[in-house]
Amino acid sequence: MRRLLPHVLLLCLASVALPAAEGLTRSQAEAFVAAVAAERTAALKQERAGEVAGKEIPLGDKSLRWLEKEFNLAPEGQRSLWISMHGGGGAPAAVNDQQWKNQIRLYAPAEGIVVAPRAPTNTWNLWHEGHIDPLFARLIDDFVAVRGVNPTKVYLLGYSAGGDGVWQLAPRMPDRFAAAAMMAGHPNGVNTLGVRNLPFAMFVGGADAAYNRNQVVAEKIAEFDRLQKEDPEGYVHLGRVYEGLPHWMGLKDAEALPWMAKFTRQAWPQQVVWVQTGVPHDKFYWLQVPAAAAKPGQKIVATVKGQAVALTGDIPKGWTLRLNDALLNLDEPVVVTVNGQQVFQGKVPRTEAVIRTALTERLDAQICPTALLTL
Repeated sequence: MRRLLPHVLLLCLASVALPAAEGLTRSQAEAFVAAVAAERTAALKQERAGEVAGKEIPLGDKSLRWLEKEFNLAPEGQRSLWISMHGGGGAPAAVNDQQWKNQIRLYAPAEGIVVAPRAPTNTWNLWHEGHIDPLFARLIDDFVAVRGVNPTKVYLLGYSAGGDGVWQLAPRMPDRFAAAAMMAGHPNGVNTLGVRNLPFAMFVGGADAAYNRNQVVAEKIAEFDRLQKEDPEGYVHLGRVYEGLPHWMGLKDAEALPWMAKFTRQAWPQQVVWVQTGVPHDKFYWLQVPAAAAKPGQKIVATVKGQAVALTGDIPKGWTLRLNDALLNLDEPVVVTVNGQQVFQGKVPRTEAVIRTALTERLDAQICPTALLTL
């Protein structure tokens, strides 16, 4: 049966092909996404099997190792993945190794695979250095292809220095996760506006005074309260300051897991708030900017209402909308404004090339664009 699979996929792909100038219908695009995703999954399942079995991903001069546990696994394709980051930080390797081995014992979801990665370095900012983003992206793709994880059910959590990492990674990669939980970490001044569409939990001991964690986290909880009041469709959150508890909260923070499990990833939110932080990205939900134009502090707010797309903020030349019928109707004209000025009106065709490129870059059919508009 395996020998026949590539031929079946080729037939599927051929059956939805149209000349590029005409574009694809919605049903043809959906069929092409499914076929290419299946093709890509089969290829990655074979290509990445060794690194998943070996529990180590090499990337340049860094590598990501991990420990894992399984809990009441759902059928293949519906499993959840829980990435649980250890504490430690600026300490000898032996200390961080101990924290790593302890992390895998902390949390037990009702279902899914818990992965406790070992930070590639022993620096204080071990979970938010620039190499973490591509390593986690590859880790997620690996588990989708090889272990049957549903990309809409990937969760991020971390304790202490791992909590520092949650503060930093969640605003950079919110479209990778269904929910995130920060345990006893310090935000270090990061702008968290980018988690508008990512349910976010925050936990700290009321007596955890080192680096003013208790005070700073309480202030962030109040900030999320205000943001959600101003924007009721965004900034879903859970905040706890456990009175009298120190840095170790005795696993009271494990209440995060059933709360997180209620959510699946939002792939096509009608509004996104993109604030570039310490490690700029070129893609964010359905937005894209040239990599060379991405810079810390850059802010873009993008909103879809019907067939109208409005962007405000620091919009560089060469930006792109990554579109799909899950966001708006590609059979109808789209109107785009930038900082109040109309810059485009017309139809944007669905194409095979867009779909194939997107799924080659990232194995995630749910967030795959079928059309691109670059201006």
